Order: sequence, then C-alpha cells, then structure tokens
Amino acid sequence: MGDIKMKIALSHPTGNNNVRAVLSAFEEEDILAYFSTTISVSPNSFILRFIPPSLRYEILRRSFPIDSFKINSMPAIEMARLISQKFGWHFWIRHESGIVSVDQVYRKLDMKVARKLPKLLKKFPLDAVYAYEDVALESFIKAKNLGITCIYDLPIAYWETRSKIMKEEAERLPDWAGTLGGGVNDSPEKLARKTKELKLADIVIVPSQFVKESLPDWAKEKKVILSHFGSPEIKNESSGIIGKYKVNKSLRVLFVGSMGQRKGLGDLFEAVRLLGRNDIELVVMGSLIESLDFYKTQLSGFIYEPGRSHEQVLELMRTCDVFCLPSLAEGRALVMQEAMSQGLPLIITPNTGGEDLVIEGETGYLVPIRSPIKIAEKLTWFLENRDKIGVMGKKAQEHAKMYTWKKYGSKIVDDLIKSIN
Repeated sequence: MGDIKMKIALSHPTGNNNVRAVLSAFEEEDILAYFSTTISVSPNSFILRFIPPSLRYEILRRSFPIDSFKINSMPAIEMARLISQKFGWHFWIRHESGIVSVDQVYRKLDMKVARKLPKLLKKFPLDAVYAYEDVALESFIKAKNLGITCIYDLPIAYWETRSKIMKEEAERLPDWAGTLGGGVNDSPEKLARKTKELKLADIVIVPSQFVKESLPDWAKEKKVILSHFGSPEIKNESSGIIGKYKVNKSLRVLFVGSMGQRKGLGDLFEAVRLLGRNDIELVVMGSLIESLDFYKTQLSGFIYEPGRSHEQVLELMRTCDVFCLPSLAEGRALVMQEAMSQGLPLIITPNTGGEDLVIEGETGYLVPIRSPIKIAEKLTWFLENRDKIGVMGKKAQEHAKMYTWKKYGSKIVDDLIKSIN
C-alpha cells in the first residue's frame, strides 16, 4: 500500500478474535500507534505461575500479536473483576453499579485512553482513535477536541433496535422475558452514552448487514465499513461429514449460545414441540440464564450440554447433523461459522448477521425471526432428506473457508486508508 503515514490508536478492554485481527492488520501496515487494554500478558510470563489454574486460561487469552512497547495496560481492575466473578462475589460485579463491574472496567479504560491522547499526539502524527461500543465516549470527546478522526466499532445491532425487539419479545413470550438479556436492563444513562458515542463517530465498523441496517436514520450518512468476521481454521475437513447421516438414528440438531430468547431458543423449542417426532434430538449447549428446570418445563426432551473448551465445542459439533440459531438480535454470531467449519448446514435468521452464509438449499436455510412453523418446516426437510445432509455440510464447510480473519482485518484497513487519507 505504499508509504503510509497514517497512525491509529486502538483500545479494547479484553481482546477477542476480531480485535486481534484488526491489530494484526494495523501492525502489518505499520499504522498502529498504540493499543490500550486491561490485561496483556506474554504466554511465557513468569507471572502466570502465580495465577490459579482456573484463571490461567482466561489470562492466557490476553496475549496480543504486537510488540509489547505498543501496549498500555491497566490490569488491576480487570483482575479484580475476574476474581470476583470466579468466587461469586456478585455484589462487586453487579450490572453497572458494581465497583468492578464490566461497565466500570470499560469506563475506566475509556477515561485512561482519553487522558493519554494528548501525550500520544506529541509522539505521533495521530490520525484516528479506534474504539468499541461502551468504551468510546470519553476517548471520542477528547479526540474531537484534538481534531482526530473517531472510528467506532459496533459489533452488535444498535441498542435502539435491540431494545425494540426485546420489548416486543417480553410481550410475545412472557415466560421467556427473564432470559432476554441483550441490554434490557441498561440504565438510561448507559443508553445515552451509546447514542453519544455513535453521534461522535466519523466512521462506523460493522460485521454484518443486519448491524448496518440497525443504525438509526440520522447515522446512516456516516461512512460505514462492513467487514465479515473470519471462520476458524478447518482441520480434518472430510472427517465425519459425507455419510454422517447414516450414523445417527435420530437427526441431531444443535443450538449453541446463551440460553435465552434473544437467541430464539423459545422459538426452537416450540418448533420441536410442533413436530412431535421421536426421530429428532435437540442438543442445547450454553450458559443457563434460568434454572434447568425452567427449560425442561418448556421442552422436556432436549439434551443439555454445559459449556466447555473451544476444541470440545467443535468435537460436539461433529456429532450433530444441523445447526440451528434462530436469533432475534446479534452482530454476527461466530458460532455459525464454527458449525459450518465442522460440516453442519445452517438454519438461521437474517438477524444472526449471517445472511451471507446461507446459499439457500446448499449450505442451509434462512427463516424469519419469531417463526417456529418455518423452523419446523426446515427441520422436517432435513428429517426427510437425510441423504443430502453430508453434501450440504461439505458445501457449508467450503463456504466458511471463504471468510478469514486476515480478510476481515485487511478490508477494514483498506477502507480506513481510503477514508482518512
């Protein structure tokens, strides 16, 4: 891309696959000025010896593919949050008000970045600040005062869209109201901060068409960059895919995610009830939001699988035939591409953010939100066409390979360079 002089300061409290991909792309093009986060640790750090094994895995996830001198961390408050979470000290991490709650961690990081910007500007010809939802307001206010471009990464549908959907769901399925999550308990102050963040943004990064369409009308004139998340690396591509339908007596349908109605679990339960067949197994893996008894009263026959390591999740996927995620509001659920990578065709809604993943009838099927009848129709198709599942799974796997984290990061970098330079 030639001799690029642009420099960007990026911040994120925890780091995840999409953050790492952006960091790698920034580093490759030498446009990263600084990365601010909470915990950053080298996998070889002696400090890890003093961390309980139960926390070590979480800490090891906080290593980043950039030079350490470009990282500014503030580990104390995040360590306190992790420890409180581990030992069940809920008072300290209660939503918004807890002294080491997620919200407090995010706001403290945001304020630290804002304080550091003037110093960074003296070191670099800093062109932009790149921040994520809930961690951007103070950074953007300071950036605007300094004449720096504000880049806002919105990984999930805008809050007004989510709130509208969740309120409708609470009325439609009151039994599931307690499982909705998705920010329904956010205070007016927190929601106002989200609105201010978006208003200050010059450029908005989104992972899906659904998130792009969720933006309010007043924000749609902003520069929006859409870049799809990457898929996991595919190993043992042919293992257990073609011919898998012959192995299982029942059709094994897999749901993975937090067990709430934001993910459409109530609609999936209703679809299975409508079918009333004994040759289908619904496997649900995820974190409980209500007691297990609650879910069993909704559908007694499903198979519950608790959370586990990533590799064990992929292993579970390989024992199933179809992946179903009828979500009402997502950004782009990574678990869809993980399922495809293991040879599972999809039944999903457009609101998962994965509309482009479905080649209708080849890699799976799209169904409308709030439509147990349509889900049941597609499940019936798979039940009656077991001999086609292996071929569809292979096509799903091939399609998932088109999405890489390198492409995700490169698309963002290319578009930013065009927009800022």
